Amino acid sequence: MEPADIILSGGKIITADAKFSIAQSVAIRAGRFLAVGEDAMVQRHAAPHTKHIALEGRAVLPGLIDGHAHMDREGLKDVFPSLAGCRSIAAIQARIAELAKGKAPGEWIVTMPVGEPPFYWDLPESLAEGRWPTRAELDDAAPRNPVYIRPIWGFWRHSLPLVSIANSMALQRAGITRETAPPHPSVTIRKDAAGEPDGVIIEQGYVPLMELAAFHMAPGFSHAHRVAGLPKAAAMYHAFGTTSIYEEHGVAAELLAAYREVHAGGKLTMRSHLALSPDWRGMENVSMERLIGGWAHQLAGAGLGDDMLRLSGLITEIGRTPDNALRAQAAPYTGWAGFNYDMGLDRERAKEMLIACARHGIRAIGIWPNMLDLFAEVNEVVPIRDLRWVLGHIAVLSREQVHRIRDLGLSLTTHTNRYIYKEGHLLVERNKLPDEDSISPLRWLEEAGVTYALATDNVPVSMFYPMWQAVSRQNMHTQRQVGASQAISRESAIRAATNAGAYLTMSERDKGAIEPGKLADLAVLTADPLTVELSALKDIAAEMTMVGGEIVHRAPGYTPKS
Repeated sequence: MEPADIILSGGKIITADAKFSIAQSVAIRAGRFLAVGEDAMVQRHAAPHTKHIALEGRAVLPGLIDGHAHMDREGLKDVFPSLAGCRSIAAIQARIAELAKGKAPGEWIVTMPVGEPPFYWDLPESLAEGRWPTRAELDDAAPRNPVYIRPIWGFWRHSLPLVSIANSMALQRAGITRETAPPHPSVTIRKDAAGEPDGVIIEQGYVPLMELAAFHMAPGFSHAHRVAGLPKAAAMYHAFGTTSIYEEHGVAAELLAAYREVHAGGKLTMRSHLALSPDWRGMENVSMERLIGGWAHQLAGAGLGDDMLRLSGLITEIGRTPDNALRAQAAPYTGWAGFNYDMGLDRERAKEMLIACARHGIRAIGIWPNMLDLFAEVNEVVPIRDLRWVLGHIAVLSREQVHRIRDLGLSLTTHTNRYIYKEGHLLVERNKLPDEDSISPLRWLEEAGVTYALATDNVPVSMFYPMWQAVSRQNMHTQRQVGASQAISRESAIRAATNAGAYLTMSERDKGAIEPGKLADLAVLTADPLTVELSALKDIAAEMTMVGGEIVHRAPGYTPKS
């Protein structure tokens, strides 16, 4: 018997293997699972040096795999001071006045948005005054400093508008006067009775524009912030049992550089599979065949990297919008996004690029519904079925589209946080649907044999939320089910958070289940996801999380017995 480094015993180990076996013990050697089964069998691998961990009946899952994580954002949320707890304009003024005490005259004061994270609901109604603070009120709090209260990243809340607030000095530095026209129709620079900007800037788009286009001189996220933030972000995801992420929205150069530095320093504890977010500016006349062919050595197939950090494939979308062109002016800085705003191409150019990707074995990713037709057109020129191209952020699919996805061999990621929980009640009217069956139709996908992975999109970070949403189909606004016929079983939800995530990252031989030979990634849970009350499924967290047999998270107060 090979000696084990670690044996975890006396638990309910949900292996997520082909038979969905339940075991009592698991042995780990050299970062991989050595044996899984009954306690007596696994104990045969015990040796004098073996570390023993008693699970005391706790449930264990394979490490969860987030199919669309935006993990880096979680580590940036404490870079700028929070206004959480400020429930009045007076409280906001007091918070900013306190910040001003530590600033030199003329030094910027930049804060997180008004409201309570992570979603910033019910604003400005939740403030005692029922309105936003104005530039004059911010001037009173910090008369010697430019003050800028950032807007939310709109996808945290999935509702509009986004609002940022600037004081007089900040408006002056941004060059915003009574004559300044908004740079885009989605932006309103609010005016007071005298026709002067009152400091409140309103945007009807989910991605902040003015922060990048007008207030680009205000402090943003530095390389050091991103490098420091990634380990913190990973720890927050580990606290809910996540051990791998896929960044299908792609990463820009500044985020990729941060990942590489953290990994080189031995501080990357999250298995991170990244896709490239291209910036097409300046390459309008370049041959796509030559360009993509030059990228193939690093992006084709599973790409370049190791078990902890890998880069493969690229994302694109159809169209280049004026608002994204404005945001892209801040490049290489990307703010909250972490991806390039100018990743879009006109349709024919996108098709040319995708055909080149197919020829060179590069995986392509699309996250909007219009990409499905384009993928099908490319397939008529160069078959893509074996390339595992990705269609993400699934919202509404017809049965015909499900069958097309199956025939193209696409991998899917879902966005249940948005399209079931937050917006599901709106999609019938918005998409003119006959019923709710086609909203995040996980049952149809399952019946068709399509592999779909669950994802958080960082709203919130726990994979148990999308697992709960996929099973319960509950909407937060109506408190009723959305598309009840598309509910899946708990076993299917677990598989979508483990097996499917491994398939998505082209690593099913190495992870996604607790079975001999695979990487020793697992989570010891606070509750059993197969038996806990359905309403409590979303509240499960990890008592302990392991990556490659190393403990990367231990909940406060949890001391496993040996």
